[in-house]
Amino acid sequence: MSSHEELDFNGLPAVALQAPDGARAIVTLHGAHTVSWQSADGIERLYLSERSAHAAGQAIRGGIPVVFPQFSNLGPLPRHGFARTLPWQLEQRHTGSDFAGVTLSLVDSSATRKVWPYGFRAELTLSVARNRFDVEFAVENTGSERFDFTAALHTYLRVAHVESTQVSGLQGCTYRDQTQGGKEHVEQGSSLEFDREIDRIYLTAPAEVMLRQPDQSLSASATAFPDLVVWNPWVDKCAQVADMPADGFKRMVCLEAAAIETPVSLTPGRDWWGRQTLVAIK
Repeated sequence: MSSHEELDFNGLPAVALQAPDGARAIVTLHGAHTVSWQSADGIERLYLSERSAHAAGQAIRGGIPVVFPQFSNLGPLPRHGFARTLPWQLEQRHTGSDFAGVTLSLVDSSATRKVWPYGFRAELTLSVARNRFDVEFAVENTGSERFDFTAALHTYLRVAHVESTQVSGLQGCTYRDQTQGGKEHVEQGSSLEFDREIDRIYLTAPAEVMLRQPDQSLSASATAFPDLVVWNPWVDKCAQVADMPADGFKRMVCLEAAAIETPVSLTPGRDWWGRQTLVAIK
């Protein structure tokens, strides 16, 4: 039987959802931030920094931050927008014979309108079952003016060791190398390996890529998110990140379903949604 439990996660209100087979996820109301996903075999699939802050107004390092309405510093708003640091509302619990789910919402407020003067409603819906985790992000324009936004599901995936991890499925894709000021390249190799800092925006990425490790793999697929960010800070950059341990880069790879290159444009009354699906493969 599916279950939902409201709990305290390091001082933040959160909801744990569990499918009948034992698959489980935890999402905080702070930022609608997924901080844990365990497949039915009990393996934790997300990386969460043990040095992360868990406090109002501060971003959590790891898990799945919701990036909206601006990706990174590509615009005038605070880095990665404001959705990941604001309180969301628990809207619905979803149950089924083989899954558990939850929907959280965020609407515009005087605080958001000070930095982004638009009316909106955002929803994040999570669904967990067996070895699969679906994260769907939706935005509606509830105001009287058109707005444009960029967005991403900034997914930190846990790995045993990054140097024995590969991402396959990107061969032939154009990417912007953020370590080179956004210089464009075409991915030549059949798999991407990690032996240095990787910070790339793959434009019009494949619908599915694979994160491969020696003893397990994970499929990451996207719907309506045209771009994919692949990130690992490596040694020097990780040392500069105050809320990650010095060796944190060894245990994570970010695969982020994103809409960056072409901002989403919504006229009043229109909506948009995108989904990332993660499937753990033993």
